[in-house]
Amino acid sequence: MPTDSLTRFLAALDPEHREAIGTRPRQEQERLAAAWERELEADDELDTLDELSPPAAEAEAARRVLDRETG
Repeated sequence: MPTDSLTRFLAALDPEHREAIGTRPRQEQERLAAAWERELEADDELDTLDELSPPAAEAEAARRVLDRETG
């Protein structure tokens, strides 16, 4: 996976989550970034938001991925 996806995923997180995810093993960070990429690609609602505000769509996808992780 390109590091760019991980960098973009971390940038989409709020500062508190960015710090928490940053302490996890690299492999887990990359797994979350891949889930984030899939979320962005698969959700039509995010496509619409992405047209209006790409950073907002990326932040929403990151929130969804973390919500699934924490149950």
